[in-house]
Amino acid sequence: MHIDIQARGFTLTRGLREHAERRLRFALGSARPEVVRISVRLSDDNGPRGGEDMRCRILVGMAGAPAVVIEDTETDLYLAIDRAADRAGRTVARRLARRHEHRATAGAGAAVHGAPDPGGTGHDHAFDPN
Repeated sequence: MHIDIQARGFTLTRGLREHAERRLRFALGSARPEVVRISVRLSDDNGPRGGEDMRCRILVGMAGAPAVVIEDTETDLYLAIDRAADRAGRTVARRLARRHEHRATAGAGAAVHGAPDPGGTGHDHAFDPN
């Protein structure tokens, strides 16, 4: 799973990169076959002024589905990464569960409607006068 991480407004340290990769691999590990790309943008919105301004934006591109975009802003960038990665993992899992549920329901409906009648005549309708 390739994770593209970029920092805006500060230098991305090795420790910060490893932390983000580890958290995302853990949060999205079960969805690995469906995930096509992960993009992380880390930024310090207020610069040296301080405050709740450390932002983590995660974009998870999935095969055959709209991208999941999660943002979190905290005073601590490690916390922002943790929270955003957790939310991204839950959102992707929910989306995949819905997709699986939808496919199962659609497949079950097609099997019921396409099955021959229980009388064994081979006709798809209940009454055949001939």
